[in-house]
Formats: sequence, C-alpha cells, structure tokens
Amino acid sequence: MEDGTQHLGHCMVDMKELSASPEGLSAAGVILTPKLPQVEFSLACNDLVASGRDRKPNALVQVAVIDPHKQHLVSHACTEIVEANKDPLFLTGVTFPSEYPASPETLVKLSVYDAKDKTQESSSFLGSATFSVGDLLRAKDERLTLSLRSSDGVCTAGTVVVSRLKMGEMEEVDVDQITTDIPSQKCPLVCESAHHSCTDRENNPLTGPVFKNPVCKVYRFQTVDSKWMLVREQMEECTLSFSIPKQLLALYIQEDMSRVQDLKELGDLSPHWDNLRKEVMTRYAGIISSYQETLAEMDKINGCSFKPSCCKAQKSLEFIPINLHTQRMRVTCPKKTDAFYDIVTVGAPAAHFQGFKGGGLQRLLSRYEAEKKRFSTAYQCIYYSPEHTAKAQEVLNIMSLLQPLITRLVDQLLQAAHEHSSPGLRDALKHLSDKTEQFVHTLKDELVKSALLALHAAQPGYVSKNQKSTRAQSQHQGHTNQTNDQNQNPIQGLPGHSPPTSVTETTVVCNNVEGTQTTAGGEPLSLKHQDTIPHHKEYDEEEWDRLWANVAKCLNCVIAMVDKLQEEDNTKQDPVPEHQLADVITSHNPGDWREQLCPLVTRLKDCVMEVVEKAKRAMTFVLLQEAACSIPQGFLLQQRRDIVFSQALAALACGFVMRLYAGMQDKGFLRQLHLVGLVAQFESLLSTYSEEFGMLEDMEVGISDLQRVMFKITEAKSDDLSDLQPLVCGRRDHFTVEVPLPKLVFHTLPEEIKEGKLLRVFPVLFNVGINEQQTIAERFGDISLQERINQKNFETLEAYYKSLSEKVPLECLPCFQTQTDIKELLETLGQNVVAKKKKNVEILWTAGTICRRLNGIRFTSCKSAKDRTSMSVTLEQCALLRDEHQLSKDFFVRALDCMRREGCRIENVQKNIKCRKYAFNMLQLMAFPKCYRPPEGTYGKVDS
Repeated sequence: MEDGTQHLGHCMVDMKELSASPEGLSAAGVILTPKLPQVEFSLACNDLVASGRDRKPNALVQVAVIDPHKQHLVSHACTEIVEANKDPLFLTGVTFPSEYPASPETLVKLSVYDAKDKTQESSSFLGSATFSVGDLLRAKDERLTLSLRSSDGVCTAGTVVVSRLKMGEMEEVDVDQITTDIPSQKCPLVCESAHHSCTDRENNPLTGPVFKNPVCKVYRFQTVDSKWMLVREQMEECTLSFSIPKQLLALYIQEDMSRVQDLKELGDLSPHWDNLRKEVMTRYAGIISSYQETLAEMDKINGCSFKPSCCKAQKSLEFIPINLHTQRMRVTCPKKTDAFYDIVTVGAPAAHFQGFKGGGLQRLLSRYEAEKKRFSTAYQCIYYSPEHTAKAQEVLNIMSLLQPLITRLVDQLLQAAHEHSSPGLRDALKHLSDKTEQFVHTLKDELVKSALLALHAAQPGYVSKNQKSTRAQSQHQGHTNQTNDQNQNPIQGLPGHSPPTSVTETTVVCNNVEGTQTTAGGEPLSLKHQDTIPHHKEYDEEEWDRLWANVAKCLNCVIAMVDKLQEEDNTKQDPVPEHQLADVITSHNPGDWREQLCPLVTRLKDCVMEVVEKAKRAMTFVLLQEAACSIPQGFLLQQRRDIVFSQALAALACGFVMRLYAGMQDKGFLRQLHLVGLVAQFESLLSTYSEEFGMLEDMEVGISDLQRVMFKITEAKSDDLSDLQPLVCGRRDHFTVEVPLPKLVFHTLPEEIKEGKLLRVFPVLFNVGINEQQTIAERFGDISLQERINQKNFETLEAYYKSLSEKVPLECLPCFQTQTDIKELLETLGQNVVAKKKKNVEILWTAGTICRRLNGIRFTSCKSAKDRTSMSVTLEQCALLRDEHQLSKDFFVRALDCMRREGCRIENVQKNIKCRKYAFNMLQLMAFPKCYRPPEGTYGKVDS
C-alpha cells in the first residue's frame, strides 16, 4: 500500500485559523445559518478489479488534497465501504467548506482500496486518480470520469466518477438500487435553483463571533419513492465554552469580594460574632484566591474553543464544559424546502476534579441541609433554611436595583418640574410611586425586622432584659435552661416564610463581651420559646416599622405636592375672580415647581438611603450566620455548584444563540420567545451506578439552576466580532445573558424584544442509562434517581406546554410530516416515564420529538459527549430522515453506519483522543440497545 494508507479516513483539515473571518458582516440582514460549502462532489466507481479475480472488492475511496506549498498529501475525507461490488456508488460525499482555501488549482487525489475487513486496517491498493477543482468546474455537466492507475501504472483498475453536488433542489432521478453491477448506473444529480430558499445563505454574518472550526460532511440517501436526498452535517466548536465560564468567574469573584466588604461594614460585633465573621471572611478570601488563580490560568489559553474529554478532570479547566459542540443536519429533498435540525452535544456538567466518592450535588446538598442545624448549634448561630437565605439575598438584590432606580426617577421628576411639564411630571411620579411601593413592600418582610433585632443583640455590650440581676444569677439561669430545654429548638414557630431569625436569650448572653458562651460540656444554651425575641431597654423594636413607613409617608407628601402643583396650574388656566388672582400668583410662580418639590424628594431619598443601610446590614448578618454554620462544607459545596453551573450555562448559552440565529426570520418563533420562552431539553445517557451516579446528581442540580438564568437581546455597538459576543451579568441567585445582534438584524425583532424584555428558558432533563453499568444498576442497584428526575421533568414539560398553548397559537410552532399531536406525545411520554421498563430509550426519543415540535433547544450528553452521545445523535438524525424525509427503510442502517463511520461524530472522537475509535468493547456493546451499537471496526479499547 502507498504511504498514508494507514491513515485511512483521517479527520478533516484543521481550520482554526480560517474560521473567524469577518467576511459577510455587511449582509447582516440575511438568515442566520452557517455558511454553505463551496465545492461538494459525490463518488462512484465502475469496473473495479479486486486483487483476487474470483471475488468482488469491498471498495472505499480515500480523498487527499495536494498542498501546493509543501507538495505533500493532506488527508481530507474517506467514503464508507461498499461491500462486494465492482461498481460501487458511495453514500458519503466530499465537501470543501467555505472556510477551506480551495481554488480551481487545488489538486485532489482519489485512492481506491479493497478493504479486507471493516476495520480498514488491512486493505489493498486498487488504483488512484488525480484532478483539479478547476477540471471539475469546467467539465460538461460538472462530471468527470477518471481512469484509475494501479500501482504499476497500468490503467486496468477501473474508473472513478466524480459528480459535483450543487446547491438547490435535487433533480428527480430514478435509481433502482444504490449498488448495482450495471456499468451505466446513474448518479444522483443536483440542479441549480436561483430562487431557492437557501441560495442567499452563502454569507452568514454571525457564525464568526460564536461558532468556529467547522467540520462538514455530505451524504446522499435514497427515499421511499426512489428519489435522492442530499444530507449535510456540520459540527462546530463554540467560543462560549471559554468566554461564559471566564465571565462567570469574574462575577463570582466580584460577588464574594462584595460580600466580604459588607461583612466589614457590619460594624462592631461581640467577640463571638466577630470571630465567626473573621472565619467566614477567611473562607471567602480562600475562594476568591482560588477563582483568581483559575481565571489567570484560563486567560493564558489562546485559540482554543473546546475542552477535550481527556482534560475533564484538569483543575484549571474545571469550569469549562466538556467537548461542547453544535451540530446541524441540513436536508435537501426533491421539490421541497431545505430543512435544518440542530443539536448541542456536551459532556454532563459535573465536578470531575473534585470526584464523586461522596456522591454528587443532589445527595451532598440534601445531607448538608440535614446537618446544618447541628453546625448552627456548634457555632452558636441561627439556622436558616435555603428559602430564608434566598429571601435575604433577594432583599439585598432588590434594594441594590431599586435604590439607584428611585434616585434616577427622583431626578427625572425634578427635571420635569424644572421644565414645568405636567405630562412629564405625571409619568415620572407614576414610575416613582410604583418603584417606591415595591421597595417598601420588600422591606415589610418579617425577616428584615427580626434580623435587625438579632444584629442588635450581637453587638458589644448588649444586655438582655433578664440580665438585670447579678452575673452569677444569669449564669445559673442559663445552666438551668439548658437542663430543662436542651432538646427544644428556640427558633421554631415563627409564621409564614419568615425564618426563625429571632435570637434566643441565651444566644444573646453568649454574644456579650463577658457573657458565658457555652456550658461546661461545650453545648450551647437555649431558652423557652417565649423568650426567643431579644429585648433591650435602649432598643426600640418599632423603629424599623417607622423607618420604612417614613418612606411611604415621604412618597405621599411628594404625590400631594405634585397634585397641588397641577391643580394650581389648572386653576391658573381657568378664569378666576380678580380678587383671587393675586393669591394664585403669590402662591405659585411658573418657575418654583422644582423649588417646592426639592425638599420633599430630598427627604424621600434620605429615608430610602437610611432604610437601605439598615436593611443591608441586617441581611448581611443573616448571610453571615448562614455562612458561619456552613463552615467548611457549605463553602466546598458552593464551589462545586459554581463549577457545575458554569458548564451548564455555557452549554445553554450556546444552544440559545444557535436557536436564535436559526429563527430570526420566523415570526412565530420570535413571538413564542418573548411571550412564553423556550424549552431546553437535556438528554442524558448516564448510568445510575458508580461514579456516573454522582455525575447525574451534579447534572440534575446544574440543569435545575439554569432556571435562574434569563436572556436579553441587545443591539450591538458595532458589527465588529468582539461586539457580538454574549455577555453575562448578575450574581449567583440570578444571571442575565445578553446576546448582541447587528443593528440591521436587531431592528427586525418584535418591539417587546427590542425594548429589552427578559426571555425565559425552561430547562428539562431526561435520563436513561444504556451501558453495562446501567444493567448492573437495574438488576442489583438503585434507579430511583433516574425515575424521580424523569417524572419531575415530565411535569415541568407538561406545564410548559400548557402555558404555551394558552399564550401562543399553535400555528406558531413548526410543521412536521408526522402528524402526531403534541398532547398525544406527552401522554406517551408520561406512560413511558412511569413504566417499569429497562433501558426505556423511548423516553429519550419522545422527549426529543416533543422538544423539536415545541421549537425548543436540544442537548445530548453522556460522560464525555463523545461515544454514547455520538450513537444517540446519529440515531436521531437517521430517525428524522426516516420520519420527515421518507428515507428508504432499506437505507436506514446504511445511513446510520455512514454517519457513525465517516461522519462528524467520528471526527469529534478524533479531536478528543487523537484516535478514530469509539471507546467501547464487545462486552459493553452486548448490554447496549441494538440501535446504539456502532459499526464493526469503529470501536475498541482507547483512553477516553
């Protein structure tokens, strides 16, 4: 065999340097889909002669490009093997993407081999032929018939037929069989169509900023009516793999540094609380330092836009999603509009560096909450449930948003008064009233009041009402209380969502500078329930109510003054008796509206500021207590959760941008987007056994946390690629991803989206394990996690559809050939979710179908998004070809084998582990459902 035959089927030429070209930005109004290939061709052979004259060859063609500069062959593509046929017609074509520097002078070498087995490791050379791209373009009907030269140079090896595949509708050519021994066998042709819906997609303005390094594959498959369809796969990396985690890390650092500053601003605290504050600040400093180091390491990485599976446990890359790629299948059928099917593939979001010995996030968080009360007792602080601490964080966030907003509205009110504009005054007052009322409503929560009392009790020198007696009596009473009420929780019984925030009197004693903090045995003291609210003769418990009430009173004064000014203005417009005119002029001059309003709005701003300062300190104290009783486990869990969420958000942002680009001209989709939002359906193939059990627990929490994410579409500052990168803002309890679009594109959007309406995404996760470990789990282990996840997310998906059907006409949803009603699909999914069926992959199939029918975003994951994911993606693509494009049943398995053997997914394997083998062995595959098994010769033992 010639040099290079051991590299049969090498991966596509690396195009990293070629992918970020800004060409096409001027055409920002075109549909946002990936660039189409410039040159594509199909291959067929005639009269091949096998090495053994008594047998027909198992033919395949290796395609190489001759580098004009270095004068050596660069492997470019490879066809599938067509068995026992001397006139093979190959389903796998050859494509040169737009980014590839192909020119008319580019030379292409075709080498035909006879594969002795399907591993392609033992093949004999039959012959080769060389042509230039210009030869093909200039040929009649753009078709070449080339003689194959054998190794001895004699032209007796047969011929190879090269036919260019053009954009547009495929010509209806009847072909009885795809493989035949008839020499005059017809090849599928393609005709140009100047008005076809895809002809204006050649230049895409928005693939550059987010998607890069495309890998393209092309196939031709036969339909049930013996016509031909053209199928293209395009797989790309996403720059958001790195940019989103880096932005998140910066936000995490900023949030934690802000938390440290808030803790410093709590003022003087008793020794007990001051020591806890110092310990918490030390923990935060450790996290900040760790995140800064990670961010610095990530900043050193240039040019990379995906993390290979072999780096999944690398600490410096733990925030980066594993093997994140987009994949699009584009189908061209006779007399039909092209169809696109998108999917995002990513490794399961999980903390691989930290490991899974103790389980994943779901189990660790449950255990942590159960142990939190014990931690709070040991650290002598108050236990807060996740709902309570979330409420404290919510109050802080609302205040941080509303205070500057109220200040701006006050300035707008004064400006309207200065301009003597009654309409402006009314509008500004309306907005100011709404936001101030929202502000007051937030602060009326009992949590704020009780936290202020607890903070007061934690200050130095605090003396409780029972400490009027001698110090010895106080200590004796404390020991008595501990004996009588040792098992009583002193913070139970507060109503509603208000947390058990009131500090026990014993805790108050402990907070004294000289107070006794624990019993002789080291246990904290506790009191009876009626003494749980701290009291102090110098502290007015009603002060807080008066403070926020003052804000409301100040607002009422402003409203009254505006009403008075407008009434006087109206009075001035009306005829008045002469004796009253002097009074009107005296009481109101045209230029004094601002002067009369200024003292009132200044007082309003001062009251708001005073309330904010007190509430901020109170909520910070709540979070201090929560952090104190979280030491050390809570901080480790927060880091793990940050890591998992970062991976999940990068994948979601990638999917959202891809879906948005594809739907920019779909008015129904855009209407659905701003009225309801999109469903993001994550398909997982993890087993519920061993380490993958922990991965699934991580993934469940990470996907659930995506509910805290909103999207916002903005107008880009310019059409420069750097200005088209999505941006993340917010903090851990709520993030917003801003997606900038070029000006021309942005102005085609609905008004609601252009005005900045936040767009929701509804993440759902369905998991079905398919490997040999899942077999063990089903027979001897526990699959309740999988059952619970599927049931919970089915309910979420059902609720989404109900909301969608109420707000959006079903005509807005895409049309499919399969007429099954979405309600029927949901019923089928519900039945499969509760069915006790092993490896019930119908759950995944039905959930994926529903997602596509709902205009949703499809994701598929396994541990590395490389092996099981590849089986799932290719199966889904062939099922779509069968159900939506009438792929002949005789070609279903062949199409599946083509995609798995020579398609984008095997290129993905090559990119990750530098080997074209799926990481399966025969024993493992025996446990797989048959449709998830790869072709013979494409798998083996490899390091993944």
